[in-house]
Amino acid sequence: MLQDPMISKVILASDQFGCSEEILTIAAVLSVQSIWISVRGAQKELDEAKLRFATAEGDHVTFLNIFKGFMESNRSSKWCHKNYVNYHAMKKVIEIRGQLRRIANRIGIVLKSCEGDMQAVRKAITAGYFSNACRLEAYSHNGMYKTVRTSEEVYVHPSSVLFRVNPKWVVYHSIVNTERRYMRNVITIDPSWLTEAAPQFYQRLQPNTMTH
Repeated sequence: MLQDPMISKVILASDQFGCSEEILTIAAVLSVQSIWISVRGAQKELDEAKLRFATAEGDHVTFLNIFKGFMESNRSSKWCHKNYVNYHAMKKVIEIRGQLRRIANRIGIVLKSCEGDMQAVRKAITAGYFSNACRLEAYSHNGMYKTVRTSEEVYVHPSSVLFRVNPKWVVYHSIVNTERRYMRNVITIDPSWLTEAAPQFYQRLQPNTMTH
C-alpha cells in the first residue's frame, strides 16, 4: 500500500503543511485503479459528472470533493450511481484510508485538516512528486508539456479534469504510454515550490527554466 516512496513522502510532508487528513484521502484514492465508472456510450454523462466535482487545481483536489460528497451521502451506492462513481472503489478507498490513518498515527503524524487551504495540499504533493514536474511549452497549440527533469514531451491525459485547461506548471502521479506519453492525475503548482521542495535537485537546472 505504501510501496510508492513518493506517496510516503507526500504523507510525511502533509504533517509539515497541516493537511494530513486531506492527503490521506488523496493517497487512498490514488491506491485504487479508478473511482470512475466508464459506461460504454455514456462518455458525455461521465464528463458532466466529473465537471460537478472538478476544481481548477486539478485531479487530486477533485478527489477530495468526490470523497466529501460520498461521505455526505452516507456512503450511498445510489449517490455513486448517479455521479458515475464506482461504489466498490469508494468502499476500498475508505478501507485504505483507515489503514493509512493508523500508520500515520503510529509514526507520529498529527491528523489535521487544512480547512480548505488547497495550497497546503498542493505543496505537500509537490514535496513528494517534485521530480514529476512539467512545464507547458510556451508556443504549444496542442497542450504539449516538457518534463523539467528530462525534457520529454508529455500531455495531460483526457481523463484528467485539467485536460485542455493546460495550466503552465503541473506535477503528475504517473505516465501512461499510448500513441503519446500521457500524464495521469495532474495538479497545478507554482514553480517556486519545486526549489523549496528539492533545492539540490532544482538548483542545478538553468534559472531560465524555473521562471513562471
